[in-house]
Amino acid sequence: MGATPSRCLFLLFLFTYKLSPDVAAEIQESSDGSRAPQEPVRLTDVPAAMEFIAAAEVAVIGFFQDLEMPAVSVFHGVVQKFNDVSFGISTDSEVLAHYNITENTISLFRLVDNEQLDLGTEDIESIDDTKLSRFIEINSLHFVTEYNPVTVIGLFNSMVQIHLLLMMNKASPEYEESMHRYQKAAKLFQGKILFILVDSGVKENGKVISFFKLKKSELPALAIYRTLDEEWDTLTTAEVSIELVQNFCDGFLKGKRLRENHESEEKTHKVEL
Repeated sequence: MGATPSRCLFLLFLFTYKLSPDVAAEIQESSDGSRAPQEPVRLTDVPAAMEFIAAAEVAVIGFFQDLEMPAVSVFHGVVQKFNDVSFGISTDSEVLAHYNITENTISLFRLVDNEQLDLGTEDIESIDDTKLSRFIEINSLHFVTEYNPVTVIGLFNSMVQIHLLLMMNKASPEYEESMHRYQKAAKLFQGKILFILVDSGVKENGKVISFFKLKKSELPALAIYRTLDEEWDTLTTAEVSIELVQNFCDGFLKGKRLRENHESEEKTHKVEL
């Protein structure tokens, strides 16, 4: 499916800045981590593979018919880079058949939108550490995905066309509790809405905030956006609660717009003056 004109306009708006050194360092830090070295889990049958995928927000599995091919060593090397991704490997013919794999393939599975993204033989033959890492970085969407110029590509490539953005400073004292509630709310809309965190403490993210006609003084705030037609709405809030998020999302899905009410009130007020 190609990108719609509205989606292209929004992407052009968001991509007007390069990945800053601070943001790049944060992405690298989240990838490199410092935990004990991990190895891919050997998936020897279909039930094991299904359980493995169901237990991880993002899982990457190497489906290989030949464990001596160069891509296998690349796969093992990349495993250490991602703390929040589960890695598995399988050579079992029944497992490959279950996931419609007919050739050497590396697949990424996501719970948030139930997607399976495959790197086929053509990609595998020329795969290296950089290409595989980029594939994972772009497509690793979680129940809550932090916005940056890398993850935004995966967000807009998802079949889920409604995005909810929580714009909040990660240095805020309320951040941890707010994220805990936001995470819980995200699971209520699995497959319907992608939940995104926009750190207002990152200078470059100011463009995202201004796109929704918000000011930093009005944050934290929620913004909901439909990629198909660029319809959007916003809600400023002092506290992020599950009920608040759920009601805001449900309202948007039913066609209710808080922004339209605000604009109507402003017009009425101007007429009265």
